[in-house]
Amino acid sequence: MRLRVEFTTEPFDLDEAPAHAVVARQVIEAAELDAVDVGPFGNTAEGSADAVLTAVDALLRKTLESGATRVSLQVNVVGEGQR
Repeated sequence: MRLRVEFTTEPFDLDEAPAHAVVARQVIEAAELDAVDVGPFGNTAEGSADAVLTAVDALLRKTLESGATRVSLQVNVVGEGQR
């Protein structure tokens, strides 16, 4: 099964990326995921169910430890032919 995760971390800072946003980027880029898109207002990544769930666990733990006060995420099953 393939999953897609979309997430944001808060609080936002438009002048400089907060520590939790930097950590989120590092976690996602280091994970065994593909189709990674990291941006200032939202982030997405796809991969196998195990890879996405492992990355989500690390993302939640590390961003909260780094000062995030809110992490919003959505996980979807990606069917064949969907992107």
